[in-house]
Amino acid sequence: MPTFALAGKLTREYLLPPSGQPRLDSPGGDLLYAAGGLAVWDMSIGLISKVDPSYPQEWVDDLSSRGMDVQGIHRDDELTADMRSFIAYTEANERSHSNPVSHFARRQATFPKSLLGYQSPGEMKNPLRDTDTLSPDVLRIPKGYRNIRFAHIGPFDFTSQNQVIGLFKGGEGRFVSLDPDPGYMKPDLWRGMRMVLIGVNAFLPSEEELRSLFWGETNDLWEMAQTVSNYGPETIVIKRGSLGQYVYDSAAKKRYEIPAYPARLVDPTGAGSAFCGGFLSGYGRTNDPFMAALHGNVSASLKIEGIGPFATLDAMPGLADARLQALKEMAREI
Repeated sequence: MPTFALAGKLTREYLLPPSGQPRLDSPGGDLLYAAGGLAVWDMSIGLISKVDPSYPQEWVDDLSSRGMDVQGIHRDDELTADMRSFIAYTEANERSHSNPVSHFARRQATFPKSLLGYQSPGEMKNPLRDTDTLSPDVLRIPKGYRNIRFAHIGPFDFTSQNQVIGLFKGGEGRFVSLDPDPGYMKPDLWRGMRMVLIGVNAFLPSEEELRSLFWGETNDLWEMAQTVSNYGPETIVIKRGSLGQYVYDSAAKKRYEIPAYPARLVDPTGAGSAFCGGFLSGYGRTNDPFMAALHGNVSASLKIEGIGPFATLDAMPGLADARLQALKEMAREI
């Protein structure tokens, strides 16, 4: 049985990176980017997701050939869903998920016929109740996975996240980390979403998501972290993009600032998810939130230096450990 479990969504990715050639109809999704971040340190990964009948089986077989356990990827033959995702970077290096025709035209690139009719997903009307047909189905998770000690839940609808967390939480030595979905990180939903935090050991939002949740309440990120920790999670990591991370360890009453490892930017897609995968592995190795965040930081640095979820695995042997040691010297307790 795998050491780690990752739950998240899979997509057929259409990517216009900051520079270079488009990546068209390729394996993507938060789940794969998290897996790429974790695989830097450990390949013993069980993947939990759902795909429709059109999702290429060879993509699943590739994950298996890399040594990952794919029993948790459920192919729903009755599902009809659009698994396409579109991501483009503007000249200002800002991310866009809409208007693919204009982005291809701006780059003077041929628009792929397989992207015709694409529409970016709209916001859910009721983020705490509405479900996404492509979110992992808790009833389809292999029974053997329920004994896995270390689990990470990626961004997908609140109800499905809550159910998956319920499967893994509790028990001695269990550790569950959560990357929230931005759709429910809003002030008026805070009271409702607090119940999901009870089963979470580490909460890993982006700075933008956390500020959105506490909009109009406070501008102090540490105050936000402390408030969240009052409802369950002992560790709060605020992902700050090119600024690195803030780590709040409520059990040890410590705060850390970790700068982003200086890496050559090729494509930032999935860096946040790669961080989460690396974080989970780091916690499994060290049982230390600070060291876990260092692992995640290194995973993110390797991801942005290449294109695709498993660009992290193209690094020279020993590079990840060397970066880990260097980053440990760069971080500081505040």
